[in-house]
Amino acid sequence: MTTRHVRVAIIGSGFSGLGMAAQLTRHGIRDFLVVERAPEVGGTWRDNTYPGAACDIRSDLYSFSFAPNPGWTHRYGRQREILEYLKGVADRFELRPRILFGAELRRADWDDDAAVWRITTSVETFTADVLVSGNGPLIDPKWPAIPGIETFTGPRFHSARWRHDTYLAGKRIAVIGTGASAIQFVPELQKIAGRLTIFQRTPPWIIPRADGATSGGRRRWFARLPVVQRLARTAIFWSAEARFLGFRFKPIGRVFEAVSRRYLRSQVADPVLRAKLTPDYRIGCKRILISSDYYATLTKPCVELVTDAIASIEGHEIVTADGTRRRFDVLISGTGFDATHPSIAPLVHGRDGVSLAEAWSPHMSALRGTTVHGFPNLFLLVGPNTALGHNSMIYVIEAQLGYVLQALRFMDATSTRVIEPRAAAQAAYNERIQHELSDSVWTTGGCRSYYLDDGGRNTTLWPRRAGSFRAAVRRFDPTEYELSGAAPARAPVRQPALS
Repeated sequence: MTTRHVRVAIIGSGFSGLGMAAQLTRHGIRDFLVVERAPEVGGTWRDNTYPGAACDIRSDLYSFSFAPNPGWTHRYGRQREILEYLKGVADRFELRPRILFGAELRRADWDDDAAVWRITTSVETFTADVLVSGNGPLIDPKWPAIPGIETFTGPRFHSARWRHDTYLAGKRIAVIGTGASAIQFVPELQKIAGRLTIFQRTPPWIIPRADGATSGGRRRWFARLPVVQRLARTAIFWSAEARFLGFRFKPIGRVFEAVSRRYLRSQVADPVLRAKLTPDYRIGCKRILISSDYYATLTKPCVELVTDAIASIEGHEIVTADGTRRRFDVLISGTGFDATHPSIAPLVHGRDGVSLAEAWSPHMSALRGTTVHGFPNLFLLVGPNTALGHNSMIYVIEAQLGYVLQALRFMDATSTRVIEPRAAAQAAYNERIQHELSDSVWTTGGCRSYYLDDGGRNTTLWPRRAGSFRAAVRRFDPTEYELSGAAPARAPVRQPALS
């Protein structure tokens, strides 16, 4: 039986995977295959269907620059609308025939002799010259390590796997976690729950959400004159970039903290509850959340905020450290994802059979957040130290897509079969990254966040403005790579320095 071979294999069909497929198509490269475990595209925005699910980046910026959507109905896109946008991208660029739906990645192995990736899925096995991972960090839900949580007697589910078949009206509902998802679905649950209890470990910094419907006139202008939407997108981008100053400079951060505290005071009159909701760490250390109804929800008579640690779960009861037992009908976890242990890492094996998970023990690292020594012809989208705490990840993804396209062009132009980042180049790059992060708010801000790995190293965030990341991947520099099967090297393309 002949095994299918493609030039490029792409894992995942969320923003990263679809973006890669669309850009390959736009640049005349059609010999690719997208591996998608679900029956539909969408990634995070397909899986997270909890009530109130929405983006916290403005709609015009949270979309591809090469595929604008003039029809966003709100300043901040809702889950269903973002999913429809991604489906539209798949249709617009005719990507569906090149997507292998319902195919779970089982393993990807680099074959050094044949210089190909051997990819095994639940549907078929095939080979590829290049492997691109669009498997983002917000895919597999993370449950809290609480004794007895698996034995909870009633319905139990994570916000990323919402059980729409569970009847919630009038029920006693426990919510564990107060992250970005929880502050969106908690106000929706409050409208129907008989009793709603939120278990909080650390209060987040919250700023009001200046949301609203997009006028029909605005949508018509954007449709008729795309340049107007591009100008709006640019203005939103630079406004977001300005917020980075609050992360880098403490005096500006204190201004942001004052704004957040004033907002809290305006929403919560009870000083005891307000004290529980006041963070004791610098703003930006953990993800800053936006909501205009979360604080008000916590003041409702049927809502309780519990800050005592959970000791155990026994049957229908949650037992806190002070010995209090509370009985619930439904348990919902809003505890996010494990961003520092990507689920794809144990499945991808490079030279000598070493997995990404093994190579990334104890810390993740990559050259320019995109390639990894020991893993030839592998490109990571939203790889280590590429995430932003202040701006749109779509901007970062597009920057990486450009970098991958340049690498593919270089390989074609020089008849290069294999590229692999030099260990020294990767080490030097990450040393600079970690040096900049060492005195950042994410490291010294006084909190513990999902940005940090088990050893306390920040392996997720980019330490600078979004624009500086694009500069760091603006040009593919072949001198940072080991090349095989290549013609004589041309003069290296000048690569902008991190600093």
